[in-house]
Amino acid sequence: MSDETDTDDVPAGEGASAPSGRDNSNDPDDGTITPVEDRDQLGSDVGADAGVEVDESEEDNLLGGLQLDTSSDIEVPDRLVDQVIGQDHARDIILKAAKQRRHVMMIGSPGTGKSMLAKAMSQLLPREELQDILVYHNPDDGNEPKVRTVPAGKGEQIVEAHKEEARKRNQMRSFLMWIIIAVVFGYSLLIAQQLLLGILAAGVIYLAFRYSSRGSDAMIPNLLVNNADQQTAPFEDATGAHAGALLGDVRHDPFQSGGMETPSHDRVEAGAIHKANKGVLFVDEINTLDIRSQQKLMTAIQEGKFSITGQSERSSGAMVQTEPVPCDFVMVAAGNLDAMENMHPALRSRIKGYGYEVYMDDTIEDTPEMRRKIARFIAQEVDKDGRLPPFTRDAMEEVILEAQRRAGRKDHLTLELRNLGGLVRVAGDIARAENEETTDREHVLQAKNRSRSIEQQLADNYIDRRKDYDMTVNEGGVVGRVNGLAVMGEDSGIVMPVMAEVAPAQGAGEVIATGKLQEIAQEAVQNVSAIIKKFSDEDISNKDIHIQFVQAYEGVEGDSASVTVATAVISALESVPVEQNVAMTGSLSVRGDVLPVGGVTHKIEAAAKTGLDKVIIPKANEQDVMIEDEYKDQIEIIPVSHISEVLEVALAGEPEKDSLVDRLRSITGKALESGESRPGPGGSPSPSD
Repeated sequence: MSDETDTDDVPAGEGASAPSGRDNSNDPDDGTITPVEDRDQLGSDVGADAGVEVDESEEDNLLGGLQLDTSSDIEVPDRLVDQVIGQDHARDIILKAAKQRRHVMMIGSPGTGKSMLAKAMSQLLPREELQDILVYHNPDDGNEPKVRTVPAGKGEQIVEAHKEEARKRNQMRSFLMWIIIAVVFGYSLLIAQQLLLGILAAGVIYLAFRYSSRGSDAMIPNLLVNNADQQTAPFEDATGAHAGALLGDVRHDPFQSGGMETPSHDRVEAGAIHKANKGVLFVDEINTLDIRSQQKLMTAIQEGKFSITGQSERSSGAMVQTEPVPCDFVMVAAGNLDAMENMHPALRSRIKGYGYEVYMDDTIEDTPEMRRKIARFIAQEVDKDGRLPPFTRDAMEEVILEAQRRAGRKDHLTLELRNLGGLVRVAGDIARAENEETTDREHVLQAKNRSRSIEQQLADNYIDRRKDYDMTVNEGGVVGRVNGLAVMGEDSGIVMPVMAEVAPAQGAGEVIATGKLQEIAQEAVQNVSAIIKKFSDEDISNKDIHIQFVQAYEGVEGDSASVTVATAVISALESVPVEQNVAMTGSLSVRGDVLPVGGVTHKIEAAAKTGLDKVIIPKANEQDVMIEDEYKDQIEIIPVSHISEVLEVALAGEPEKDSLVDRLRSITGKALESGESRPGPGGSPSPSD
């Protein structure tokens, strides 16, 4: 079979090309792109299309009016793009990018659907363009193998044809070899009567034929990329791939001579960029790729082809370099916000210049439609796992409540669905272990306890140890000691006491804070010192103010302890005790306004677990409070807007406290009455302690 006949359908090393302009309005079920007029239906609302009736009069309930018994009543969409929850902007970008073959960079928190959207994009790309890639022996230079591309599925036929030809040639050679050996051996035995000479001659002939047959085997091409069974465009996840896995490699050959070596073209290995030809190359945490790999990736994107060579300088594969191998892929890069900082600027420029950048939302507005989609998400997770019992209405409602709580914002739902999916799987596992036919609300409640993060478990252990050593003070009044609140990790609240002491200075007075304070926390202490200087009747220039964050082993990163620090220092300066059944959190402006912070829900629950009675939070955070029902009767939540309100609640001793609060109000220009400096609800919360 002639090589040219089968391999000239597509030119070798074909680079990136613009869309062909043909109509891609194919049937959605075949994995091709959806017609433009049908795109509005992608990821549409959950209702009749999902086989479930929606009662509009009950849309305000947790299931958004869905009339169902269990999650099995919801039909799960076949395509990934229809399963995307909440990321409408990103979904629209993926649809456009798939249609026009544009690159995309998605930045956002883990678990918000970046990899799912990348896989969905591979289902939207047209399949009919797929190619097989073959590598041939180069008779002119064995270290520069030739590359050919053919339509998908044809590569296997070509290789089989070459193998069949090689098998026939080897059979003829073997037949001829045995005839020659028989003649030589018969001559030496019957005529020359030299048995040893005949054996030696037969051995030489055998080795000669075996050595010459290797040239026949070398003519069999290496099928580098095989898309014969690919139903959709290729999707290659190159996250964390080393250079060889990403860019291709040539295996080392320890036998480089003597007729035992492996032909160079047989040692060529395709990289992810080549396997993704005509498909999608997905790289999460793009900034973790080393700079050289990013530079070469940039070249591959620009040229649409990239030669394969050995990645190790000391390997014999480094002597081999193929002709350019097609790698006309769509690049989908992903990462967290820090990915942009360490990403090669030229690579980012290539993606941005020839594609889109999109930020993934962490939360979305809590609407009946979105609650229905969260219900469908539960059905999707159950269907995907294949072993979980379906969820009852009550169980689904509890998961949606958890989605509201994890959003950290009132009237919003979380879009960090990987973690929410973990809760679904744990609840299902509990129900399955109990041989239940359905997963009910009690299983979800157990799962919420069992699926606690490491940070939450550490926080609980931390609180228990403090109880063992009697470190928690939750009654009476103490001068200069305040129960502050902090967050460990993302979802674990703890009570962190802050103590202040005033002492005569040996030199110029200064504010000294200990507890591994990070930069923002140090700046917050300086802001507090400005308020103290303005507020205090005493001359503090000859005094040292010592501030200690008790047992802050992991350090303090944010400014949400500003209110706590100010209260402790003012208490120490004025010798007025602080009520120890009160905890507090909040940032503080230099004018005394209490500003919003992050993690208020987890902080309030931590205060309740510790046995405290009251918790002071910024008024701007009042809408973000979504504590569990079990804590609502255990603790009183007091929203405040100004430091004077904090002191009025936290300080003990009525005469001293009233005098102190009145003095502070007069000094700060009666900000409470005027409302001039109050933070609005649009304030930016601190994501810190």
